[in-house]
Amino acid sequence: MKLLMIYMDVFKYKPTIKTLEGYPDYTDEVERNNVLAAFIQMEKEDEENRKYAETKLVKNLKWAAKKNATKHIILHSFAHLSESKASPEITKEFFDSVEERLKNTGYDVEQTPFGYFLDLEVKAPGKSSARIFKSF
Repeated sequence: MKLLMIYMDVFKYKPTIKTLEGYPDYTDEVERNNVLAAFIQMEKEDEENRKYAETKLVKNLKWAAKKNATKHIILHSFAHLSESKASPEITKEFFDSVEERLKNTGYDVEQTPFGYFLDLEVKAPGKSSARIFKSF
């Protein structure tokens, strides 16, 4: 699992190129404020250790959200942090499970459209807790 967390004052995205068939179509531009954006790459080896990876991810997201005083988390599948990639189907199931766990503990959680490249606009403060990378 590779995880890049960036706290953002403003996170704006618009789906541009659909890369995976079989997932819903999206065209809407979305803007969120005071959010922790999690760029997540589920690796092939995580498929066999899903429970461990899920627990570690949830703990890291809660920790970073608390450090940045936000309850709003956006999960984004970002398959560019490692050469190892889990299957899209397992990754999407994993994201849905992580979202549910976080929502059950009081977080406002959403996912960017799965299987898309996005145009991004971000405004992120220059503080150490605003950018955190984890590998587990």
